[in-house]
Amino acid sequence: MLKKRVYLILLLCCLLFVTLAAEEGMFPLNQLHLLDLTAKGLEIDPQTIFNEQAISLSDAIVNIGGCTGSFVSADGLILTNHHCVFRAIREASTVENDYLRDGFLAANRSDEKEAKGYTVRITESYQDVSREILSALNDVSELAERHKIIERKRKEIVARAEEENPGKRAEVAEMFTGESYLLFIYTHIKDVRMVYVPPRSIGEFGGEFDNWEWPRHTGDFAFMRAYVAPDGSPADYSEENIPFRPKKFLKIEPRGVNEGDFVFILGYPARTYRHQTSHYMAFEQKLRMPLVVDWYQWQINLMESMGQEDPGIALKFSSRIKGLANTEKNFRGKLQGLQRLNLVENKRMEEARIQEFVKKDKKLRRTYGDVLENIARLFDEQRNVFYKESCLGYLLSSVNLFNLANTIYKAAIEREKDDLERESAFMERNFAMTRNRLFMGLANYDQKLDQYILHEIINRVNQLSEEKRPESFQRLFGPAEDKDGLELIITRAYTSSNLHDPKFVERALEMSLAEIEALNDPFIRWVAELQPEIEQLDELKDQRNGALNKYSAQWAEVKKLFFKKHFIPDANRTFRLTYGYIEGYSPADAIYKKPITTLRGVLEKTSPDPPFDTPQKIMDLYHQKDFGPFRCEQVDDLPVGILYSTDTSGGNSGSPVLNANGDIVGLNFDRTFEATINDFAWSHQYSRSIGVDIRYVLWVTQKFAGADYLLQEMDIAEK
Repeated sequence: MLKKRVYLILLLCCLLFVTLAAEEGMFPLNQLHLLDLTAKGLEIDPQTIFNEQAISLSDAIVNIGGCTGSFVSADGLILTNHHCVFRAIREASTVENDYLRDGFLAANRSDEKEAKGYTVRITESYQDVSREILSALNDVSELAERHKIIERKRKEIVARAEEENPGKRAEVAEMFTGESYLLFIYTHIKDVRMVYVPPRSIGEFGGEFDNWEWPRHTGDFAFMRAYVAPDGSPADYSEENIPFRPKKFLKIEPRGVNEGDFVFILGYPARTYRHQTSHYMAFEQKLRMPLVVDWYQWQINLMESMGQEDPGIALKFSSRIKGLANTEKNFRGKLQGLQRLNLVENKRMEEARIQEFVKKDKKLRRTYGDVLENIARLFDEQRNVFYKESCLGYLLSSVNLFNLANTIYKAAIEREKDDLERESAFMERNFAMTRNRLFMGLANYDQKLDQYILHEIINRVNQLSEEKRPESFQRLFGPAEDKDGLELIITRAYTSSNLHDPKFVERALEMSLAEIEALNDPFIRWVAELQPEIEQLDELKDQRNGALNKYSAQWAEVKKLFFKKHFIPDANRTFRLTYGYIEGYSPADAIYKKPITTLRGVLEKTSPDPPFDTPQKIMDLYHQKDFGPFRCEQVDDLPVGILYSTDTSGGNSGSPVLNANGDIVGLNFDRTFEATINDFAWSHQYSRSIGVDIRYVLWVTQKFAGADYLLQEMDIAEK
């Protein structure tokens, strides 16, 4: 009898665990009906999350600077991550007024500083346009044309949607390759300002040492504000503009969360690749990611060494270093995860089972029998040109003057085409953003750094075997053994080019191709000489993409037949929901990490030097136990970080962590190192996301910064 009771208790525990376990999935708006969130722990009507017929929580969620944020007041106040506005802080800083180091607080709204280049995007609606796009392929047999036709059709739909919705932005997102497409309509706000940003010693506490790690003690938050013209329409920055009045803003729960609580996240996760084949995974593991890790680390080391003796140089390079370091460590985590999970081999085994399934059915064999073989062939073709594409790509992206020259040259070429035939960056609707990015890069141009990077790329190309090198490099830079000649070529180019002059670049962006070529600028001339090889490689890429478009769709079809279920589309920067619980995890044998960190942990890590140089005021407040109403009884301290089992990716930075009532209890900003593999695979065992506890956000804002007015604006009353 006792055994039966024990068995029943264990069974009930197991059933309860299954019911309350987090689930893989960044669910798009059109698949929220697949979730029974009420059974998972949600206490509000799921319709209040997204509802095209009524105001809902989704109306408070924004995309800001490639991250996520949320409105937290009726006057357009936005809560997002410190690292998401890092570039804006650096742009507003000088050596004398270093807001990265000291933080920034606007005493009133007139003091709020422009976040140059930042926009806020709010999802208004979506519509399935798959049939319209795919019907354009009905009579297309040439695989190379598929990619071009789909891109053209997407542009046509966007142009029509923006004409039908004046003042809005439209985007067609591919949900499943070659299978499904959604049209999204967005409100696009162009005037964004900084309100409160804590100092780097809080907002980036732990720096790259703690990046992608748990336990975490980083106050990664910032307050921004969206502004519009007096008539409420989106407008460029102007003193005449007024705060945006959102349809919805989120409430904040100052009591935070406890271990075991249900939470969900709304936001704009970047890209995941879970539906890709083993051939894609192997390509990433063996070729692309190791190259990126090595190349980014070299640049980081160079810039850090150059900034050691010059605070101005260190400030200038800070944003670039941060971006490179984040990707470099992320990729190292992915590489470790790929190996640890044996993901490529597991994918191959799964594919072998599906192939056996196909072989047993004559009809399936006729339709899908050679799909995987064709995908494998395409990745073999990509391997053959990988180093050529990579070397040319890094030349045009990592070397600032090459990037400027290429943008100017391409702008002149694209302007001669009809708008819908142009590359996206050069279409009328996008060109202002392209210009802004160009000039932001130019503002931080450093000739010495640029020359070092160009030298290194040429040296690396020269170390490749002849068949891997871009054919045009030797024509541009001479034979590998002529180092003195190369030095002279590069020195003369930088001395004679005017591309470092913003006024020259401004004029050049308006010139015709003939006028640009007549300038005889060495970098523009080099870009022109590279064009035939670039165009050849681009044509090969279009052919691969067109073929992959067809074969990936077919592979998705046969997977659905084999597994007898529908799949959640990979993340693609569109609006998603994911849910989970506040819970720790075991990353290795005999190790368990709890899900809530505290201010005590901040002091335990504190040292005199960055990135662990806690402000003295924080330490004084801790020793006084001045936690106000934000102390947590469960941990008997002030909570700082929280860990939870949601399914997130890049782009979810800044996403609000919401409780069962839809109130903010935290701010997502990272994943654990083991969860960097999330982009390729998810598991409840190791996939954990990291956020800053809302109680720490409020405490720092009130007690450290003295910004009580922000708590009043958010209707936070002391309890």
